[in-house]
Amino acid sequence: MPELLFHGAVEEVTGSMHMVNTPQGWIALDCGLYHGRRDEAEKKNRAWPVPPTEIQAVLLSHAHIDHSGRLPRLVREGFTGPIFCTPATRDLCAIMLADSAHIQEEDVFYVNKRRGRKGLPAIEPLYDASDARAAVSMMQTVSYGRWFQVVPGVLASFQDAGHILGSAGVRLEFAKNNGHAPSLFFTGDLGRPNKAIVRDPHPLPPCDTLICESTYAGRTNESVEVAQENLSRIVGDTYERGGKVIIPAFSVGRTQSIVYHLHEEIAAGRIPDHPVFVDSPLAVSATEVFLMHPECYDAEARELKALTGKLLNPPWCTYIRNVEESKRLHTTKGPYTIVSASGMCEAGRIRHHIKNNITDPKNTILIAGYQAAHTLGRRLGDGAKEVNLFHEPYRVKARVEQIHGFSAHADEDDLLRLLEPIKNETKRIYLVHGEEEGRQTFAEKLRGMGFNNVEASQPGQRVEL
Repeated sequence: MPELLFHGAVEEVTGSMHMVNTPQGWIALDCGLYHGRRDEAEKKNRAWPVPPTEIQAVLLSHAHIDHSGRLPRLVREGFTGPIFCTPATRDLCAIMLADSAHIQEEDVFYVNKRRGRKGLPAIEPLYDASDARAAVSMMQTVSYGRWFQVVPGVLASFQDAGHILGSAGVRLEFAKNNGHAPSLFFTGDLGRPNKAIVRDPHPLPPCDTLICESTYAGRTNESVEVAQENLSRIVGDTYERGGKVIIPAFSVGRTQSIVYHLHEEIAAGRIPDHPVFVDSPLAVSATEVFLMHPECYDAEARELKALTGKLLNPPWCTYIRNVEESKRLHTTKGPYTIVSASGMCEAGRIRHHIKNNITDPKNTILIAGYQAAHTLGRRLGDGAKEVNLFHEPYRVKARVEQIHGFSAHADEDDLLRLLEPIKNETKRIYLVHGEEEGRQTFAEKLRGMGFNNVEASQPGQRVEL
C-alpha cells in the first residue's frame, strides 16, 4: 500500500519536500532549499528523509528555490531518476538553479577565508554549477492536463496552480488495492485569482488525500485590483514631484507582475509614460523565460499583448544586467521607476538604490511584498526613521509606501474558495507550508466548513494512502 512521509515545509515555509513510498520505490514531491538561521539551514539542507539513491523520481511543482533548490544536491548524492515538471518550470530552473549554485559557491568562498584564518578545514558548497546543470538535464517536461507514468503503478498529471509561470498542482493515481485506486493531490503553492500574466488556479480535483499549502492561512490581503490602483496612485504622485520610485522585488514572478501592471496603467493613460528600469540580471533572464511561454498567459495578458504589441518589453522599460549601467542610475535625474532585487532588501543592487535615494523626500520606496522579520524591507515598512546601509546610518526622508495585493500566494479567503467545492469528496487534508498557529486555526475553519479529517502535518509523520 502506498505511504506518505512528510519531511520539508511542514512546520515552516521553506524546504518543500514530501515523500511517497510505492512498491517500486520512493517518489519525491518537490526538493526545496531551506532558508533561515545559517547553521540550522545548513544542517537541514544536507539531510534527507531517505537516501537519494532510493528515490526513483521527483515531481516538481514549480521553480521557486524553496521548492526546487536542493535538486542539484540530490543529484550530487546519487539520484539518477527523472525530474518531472512543466516546460516553463524547466526553463526557469535552468537560470534559477545556476544562480543558486553561484550563491552557494560564493558563500563558501568567504566562509572558508574566515575558517582558514582560524586554522579550520575548508568546507564544500552544498552544490556547484555542474550539479545545477546536471539537475536541469534530468528534467522531463509534461504539459498541463496530460497523464504520465511516474513509476509502474503510479500515474500523475499537472494542473495549473496560478502561482508563477509554470506552477502546478500534482495529481497522483495509484494502482488498485483491494478494489480501490487511492488518489493524492499536492497543491504546491496556489496563486490568487486575477493575478497578473498567469491564469487563475485550476479548480482542485476530488481526491482521497489532499496535501494543501497554508502559507497565508489566517491572513487576508487586499485584492489585485486595489493593489493596482495603489500602484498607479503612488507612481503618479511621485512622478508629479519629479522623484524616483524604488521598488524592491523578487526576480521571478513579482518583477514581471509589477512591470505588467505598470504597462496596463501607462497603456490606459492612468499614469504618465516614463522610464522604468529593471535592474537585476536574474530578473532579466526570468523575463526572457516569461516571454518564451505565452501558453501560460491568461486572457488579459493576451489582450494587452494584442493591443500594444508588447507585454513585458514595452519601449519605456529598460532591462539592466551590466553593473556600470546600474551605477549610472545613481546620477540620472528622475522621474523614473527602478525595480530591483532582492525583494526584502537584504542583498543585491536594491540596497545601493535605496542608499542613493532614501534621503530625498521627492522619492518613494515602495514595498510591494511580504517582508520577513529583521530584514531591511521590514524595518522600512514598519516606519523606521533611520536605517543602516553599508555600515553607515541614513535618515529615511523618502516616502515609504506598502502594497499587499501583489502576492503570488492565495490568502485565506482564496484558499477557502478553492477548497469549498470538494468538501464532500475529499477524505482527508494535511496542511503544509505554513506557520503553526496559522495552520491550526485554518484546520479549525476547514472542519467548520464540513471537512471531517484535517490535520496540520508533522515532520516525519507517515500516513498510509
